[in-house]
Amino acid sequence: MILRAVTGLFPLWALVGAVAAYAAPGAFAPASPAILPLLGLVMFGMGMTLTPANFAEVLRRPGMVGLGVVLQYGIMPAAAFAAGRLLDLPPALVAGMVLVGSCPGGTASNVICYLGRGDVALSITLTAVSTLLAVLLTPALTWLYVGRTVPVPVGSMLVTIAEVVLVPVALGVAANVLAGGRLHGLKRVFPAVSVAAIVLIIAIVVALNRATLAGLAPALVAAVVLHNGIGLGAGYGAARLLGLDARRARTLAIEVGMQNSGLGVALAAKYLPAAAALPGAVFSVWHNLSGSALAAYWSRRAPGGEAGLRSGRARGA
Repeated sequence: MILRAVTGLFPLWALVGAVAAYAAPGAFAPASPAILPLLGLVMFGMGMTLTPANFAEVLRRPGMVGLGVVLQYGIMPAAAFAAGRLLDLPPALVAGMVLVGSCPGGTASNVICYLGRGDVALSITLTAVSTLLAVLLTPALTWLYVGRTVPVPVGSMLVTIAEVVLVPVALGVAANVLAGGRLHGLKRVFPAVSVAAIVLIIAIVVALNRATLAGLAPALVAAVVLHNGIGLGAGYGAARLLGLDARRARTLAIEVGMQNSGLGVALAAKYLPAAAALPGAVFSVWHNLSGSALAAYWSRRAPGGEAGLRSGRARGA
């Protein structure tokens, strides 16, 4: 019960952490070297939820997985850039927006997909595949969109992603395969550990950027809300236009709209101007709120009740 409360109320804890850091930045700012290790811990926990079968799923549904990857990495960086420019954010914040948009799906998307009666197997597969592809695509897309205004060290960023994403995820998968049955207790606890780690990362970023945040909060929040809304709407809409059933459309909406913002925060804090980490911190709070609200709405409506645009194709997908 306690563990469920910790994980289920993640947006609340994130807000509490952000407010605490804003009120007492000196208590959190010195912990900035812990950002990357904390993210690695979260990625290890994600790996413990995966098995080789999740990656083999790509071979069984290559078209569906390919569509999810194209939507995720095609829509979100472009939407981030457009939202940042539309609201006239400073270059560092636009860079942070794009970096979050260029990140893979986050583990929270799998939970939201389950609650929203989506295709959980597809959600897990898309998260796993997009995480692997992030090693190349996250730094490359960030450089493509904002490399002319903010220096983006593509090579160094690539190495960091491999260190804090690929290696911990691989270790987590290995642990799950070799000792999954004996790790049941640890698996139950790890979601709460991940929540605590991400909340601490958010608090550190807010503490480091307190002065900047004070003057930019309304525009930044508006940009993040717009960015997330575009991702959710475009993911669902594109899936329906292609004739996919509602269950898969829900899954793609969640996978496209919910990012691994913790990764965006960690990379921005290490490689971009300090303010660039703020969009990821705000996104961490907002996308869990919007995702939870969407899941609650969909949980009361069976996917079969949403008429498809091209039902014949949807049945064959």
